[in-house]
Amino acid sequence: MEKVISCFQKKPDAVSRLICFPWAGGGSMHYARWGNVLNSDIEVFAVKLPGRESRAKEPFYENMQQIVDEVVSVLLPVLKEKQFALFGHSFGAFTSFAVADALKRLHNLEPVHIFLSGASAPYSDMRINAPKRSDLSDDDFVKWLSLIGGTPPELLSNPEVLKLFLPALKADLHVVENYRCNKPDNPSFSCPVTCFDGKDDLPHDLQAWKSITSGDFTVRILGGSHFYLKESVNEKIILDYITKHLETSQMDYL
Repeated sequence: MEKVISCFQKKPDAVSRLICFPWAGGGSMHYARWGNVLNSDIEVFAVKLPGRESRAKEPFYENMQQIVDEVVSVLLPVLKEKQFALFGHSFGAFTSFAVADALKRLHNLEPVHIFLSGASAPYSDMRINAPKRSDLSDDDFVKWLSLIGGTPPELLSNPEVLKLFLPALKADLHVVENYRCNKPDNPSFSCPVTCFDGKDDLPHDLQAWKSITSGDFTVRILGGSHFYLKESVNEKIILDYITKHLETSQMDYL
């Protein structure tokens, strides 16, 4: 469990668990610290993928199925204990959806809420027709990162740091660029789905996510570009929103 999940605050009496999935190239620390901020009723599990942090010596995963298989096998026993929700930004939105889909199809387990951020639905035309970035040369790749914002300029101009950072980012983008799933004929879920996005980010087809649920569907647009959620004002809005909705589902659950 500790190999795949970072949990800064173990909360055995928590009513809900929030499972968070990293953005491309990202680690688990950003989300793990949410466990220090959210109230005692919500325990945060942050997914840690191979090729980074304490798993730095492990080879990167090459496809979405490998991620889903590992996360589901590790989390399945604990997800049966109490209600859970999922949060993922960008690449993490795809991995959280793929994990949720596997949990529902194979184990009839459904989250009480799915929070998705900064990504078009994987079956949307906008996503399918998006240019592939993982095959770019390092120079062109860095130019693209500068364009979308969110990566500190001093990091992008440091060759030693780039040598450590780019392989994980490209590996994750390779996974998501080759991930395919069909638009569901019928909604897979009945839980609420919320999509967040940055107002100044490149456009995403958020409405296409509506097809995955028969439950409530909400879009929230916040100020900022692709990494809008790193800004403290936006992070507070997101965490307050998550808390409110998990507290509501706790009442329904009890």
